[in-house]
Amino acid sequence: MAATATPRYLRPGPVVRFLRLDAIVAFLVRRGIGVWGARVLTVRGRTSGEPRTTPVNLLVLDGVQYLVAPRGHTQWVRNLRAAGEGSLRVGKHVQPFVAEELPTPAKPPILRAYLTRWSFETGAFFNGITAKSPDADLLAAAPDCPVFRISTPA
Repeated sequence: MAATATPRYLRPGPVVRFLRLDAIVAFLVRRGIGVWGARVLTVRGRTSGEPRTTPVNLLVLDGVQYLVAPRGHTQWVRNLRAAGEGSLRVGKHVQPFVAEELPTPAKPPILRAYLTRWSFETGAFFNGITAKSPDADLLAAAPDCPVFRISTPA
């Protein structure tokens, strides 16, 4: 029987945890100071049912909005899979959304656009993959990077 691979998740390092960078970004975004497209994601916890928040980068590509998880299968990813919906906030503006997780073959152009925009911040999570990497390399990295297309609820 083949062993099931554990989904990739990269915990924030000690410097990020010590400096509380996510908390600082979330604080700024809640006050309406957009930091490179950052939003505060709120999604219902899959076991607690309580709202959970974290800063994320909202990618808009050809008029479509995406959330990319460069650290892999994080808690917010697992919660969003379970809930199927959430909200994004910047300042007082709250955008409710429904989410659809993309299949691996659809991810390379989104990952390329994400790396083009945020490689300075998240490039280290892609193990040498850059916006200029061949499609085959992006496709190989895609299973480790959940991507959600988000849209306004009907």
